[in-house]
Amino acid sequence: MKYLKLKATTFLIAATLASPLAAQEAGGRLDIVVQPEPPGLMLGLVQNGPTQMVAGDIYESLLRYDSDLNPMPSLAKSWEISDDGLTYTFKLQEGVTWHDGKPFSADDVVFSADVFLRETHARLRASLAYVESITAPDPLTVVFKLKEPFGPFINAFENGTMPIVPKHIYEGTDFANNPANATPIGTGPFKFDEWVKGSHIHLVKNEDYYIDGLPHLDEVFYRVIPDAAARAVAFETGDVDVLPGGSVENWDVPRLAEMDGVCITEKGWEFVAPLAWMWLNNREGPTANVKFRQAVMYAMDREFMQQVVWNGFGKVATGPIASSTNFYSDDVTIYDHNPEKAKELLAEMGYDGEPVRILPLPYGETWQRWAEAVRQNLSEVGINAEIDSADVAGWNEKTSQWDYDLAFTYLYQYGDPALGVSRNYTADRIKKGSPWNNVEGYNNPELDKKWAAAATMVTPEERNTAYADIQKEIVDDVPVAWMQELTFPTIYRCNVKDLVTTAIGVNDGPRNAWIEK
Repeated sequence: MKYLKLKATTFLIAATLASPLAAQEAGGRLDIVVQPEPPGLMLGLVQNGPTQMVAGDIYESLLRYDSDLNPMPSLAKSWEISDDGLTYTFKLQEGVTWHDGKPFSADDVVFSADVFLRETHARLRASLAYVESITAPDPLTVVFKLKEPFGPFINAFENGTMPIVPKHIYEGTDFANNPANATPIGTGPFKFDEWVKGSHIHLVKNEDYYIDGLPHLDEVFYRVIPDAAARAVAFETGDVDVLPGGSVENWDVPRLAEMDGVCITEKGWEFVAPLAWMWLNNREGPTANVKFRQAVMYAMDREFMQQVVWNGFGKVATGPIASSTNFYSDDVTIYDHNPEKAKELLAEMGYDGEPVRILPLPYGETWQRWAEAVRQNLSEVGINAEIDSADVAGWNEKTSQWDYDLAFTYLYQYGDPALGVSRNYTADRIKKGSPWNNVEGYNNPELDKKWAAAATMVTPEERNTAYADIQKEIVDDVPVAWMQELTFPTIYRCNVKDLVTTAIGVNDGPRNAWIEK
């Protein structure tokens, strides 16, 4: 079992930011692939993956997180949580300025969290519902008071979750149409310079960054290269230095990783912890029968798929919570590859060969191959399965309108079950028109109560026990077919040092990165 180790009593966390080591050389340019091109760079308005990767250098939040999801300083240098879990007090860094030279203060944090992001950031809004007040007793102190304990609240201060925006630019404006959205201004280690659509986004070193010696790099270019094969060629020829996870087709990863002077890492995904599964339509057809859903799990050779389709990257999932997410437990029913067990379950339910459709994710050939492997396994136990492919727009339409039988997806977990997991299984998240919630239609009122109770328990020990119970029950229900914990490997030149140093990887990596000459 895994859970966040926080003291139940009042505690103070403070850290001294170390001076850069002498071996860390200053200067240089880093070229990173970004794909697809971001729809915008104002992180308070847009939170998709490409935006978070680029804007993670421009904007900051109060905290960063290490690979074990322990909080680390960012705009906050220290923080304290009261014994009752209701008061979070943050002490801010001194001498921080916005990229336009204006001073940063606690008022910016209060405005960002209590005004701007409550309006613009749906995922954060769910966490802020637990917050009674956000105040600034002085320019370097921010206090969050909660209405009731909310265990995962300490995880809400990641850059993509709670980006701090400049009050002096956005207060009293139409946030979505503020002209400053085109030229984002943050407190981060890099400043926006230019964006040539279809070509690149250029960021330059923030010479006034509040951490002495950082950043090391002079500039970062985010290169827009639409074709996966062309991205691989750009790396091979030296035009780009970094291929973030998912930049190239999966089968190209081993070949590129074997090049001289090339390194690869699966780290940097711990916070978002992408977990892939197939939604199983719980409303109608064979998939509405729990025995059919269990049969699907036993029919699949997920270890083979992980080794062959994903070249050994990632990890076979055991249930709704990824092993890198807090409160994970593997004390659940384990669905190994057991075709005979699958056939027994199908016979017990009286499955008559009614066809089911498998909808792959339209994100490249790897996902198509994954769907083909599933179809083959299901056919081997007598399930009449067919592939029902669609483009991105078609996939969105089919899943959001519940027009599918089995549909591939993957979603982020954000370090805690209450932030990124429960939303996929509770009945209040069943809403037609969105492909990012309880799309399968799982309805279990008693389990919903357990999800809600676990989120508001004060101690990690209580929450660990509660989530272990939840995982046992839901794994037996199989509302979705859990497939794999995804780790999209980052490929980079070995002379690029300290690129992945946090649980969000390349999204804030250039802050500490340096180039060995």
